[in-house]
Amino acid sequence: MLDHPLVNHKMTVLRDKNTPSSTFRMIVDELTTLLAYEATRNVRVEDVQVETPVAPTGGKKLSEPRPIVIPILRAGLGMLDGMTRLLPTAEVGFLGMVRDDETLAVETYANRLPDDLTDRQVFLVDPMLATGHTLVAAVNYVLERGARDVTCTSLVAAPQGIKAMQEAIGDRADVHVVVAAEDEGLNEHNYIVPGLGDAGDRLYGIVD
Repeated sequence: MLDHPLVNHKMTVLRDKNTPSSTFRMIVDELTTLLAYEATRNVRVEDVQVETPVAPTGGKKLSEPRPIVIPILRAGLGMLDGMTRLLPTAEVGFLGMVRDDETLAVETYANRLPDDLTDRQVFLVDPMLATGHTLVAAVNYVLERGARDVTCTSLVAAPQGIKAMQEAIGDRADVHVVVAAEDEGLNEHNYIVPGLGDAGDRLYGIVD
């Protein structure tokens, strides 16, 4: 969890039910860039030599294969630009998942990912980590394709979701979770409390 005055300020704006969608989208984008700084702390790099206007020098560049950023549709789209702002050369995939609110089962309805993710660093983005079912399913999805280094970035997490991630993934892969805030828990409808409400609806409006 990030502890920074700017993060705390932006989270307060997001939590306010009176924040309009246009401002909500802007703050999600800004906050994701701050989270991306922490999420990419261990992104793989390699040594290179470059010529400055004055002299040759050593430096670092992102290693191949390129990392891949995967927003979980639809709310994860609101975090995509914030992640790729720091990783402009990353490949972008898309994963559409929906959770049944009654059974909590997760169904995958869209997949725009490479078949082989072996040796790829994967960055999954989804604003809310509530029960953990969706992110667990997403992590399993990329692990089945060979990924072993996965970072999940969310704005808000519930303790139940974090615990579910830990129990479901175990030591099968190197999986990290980066969040802006860990909240109190879930209510009877499995919404995070105090949370943000429905992030997708607040980003894009209600779709019947």
